[in-house]
Amino acid sequence: MLQEYFEFLDSGEIRIKGTRVGLEIVLRDYLLGAGPEEIVLRYPTLSLEQVHAAILYYLQNTDRINQYLRECWQLGEEAWMEQQRHPSPFVQDLRRRMAEQRRSLQEAPIGHPTSVVV
Repeated sequence: MLQEYFEFLDSGEIRIKGTRVGLEIVLRDYLLGAGPEEIVLRYPTLSLEQVHAAILYYLQNTDRINQYLRECWQLGEEAWMEQQRHPSPFVQDLRRRMAEQRRSLQEAPIGHPTSVVV
């Protein structure tokens, strides 16, 4: 049974059984043109059999899984937007340091072009 390759979590997520890899991760790569062998190289916790099972499950349930993928990607987009609105202290500090670096580069005198050694 094909469903035996997956864990269907209460949250609605579908993961490859025995891994933390979501079905949407495998299918994103597949739909962007990666072959099963390439996907296994990207995610070494997966077996070739698991990747083939994920692709076959998608092909047998295209409408339902496309809806699942749309929901996953929408949730990901919403989470990214929330992180942009409310960045962590680390991200705030990183942004501040990057802005300071940009300012210092913009304020630095530009060398005369003839002073460049070729």
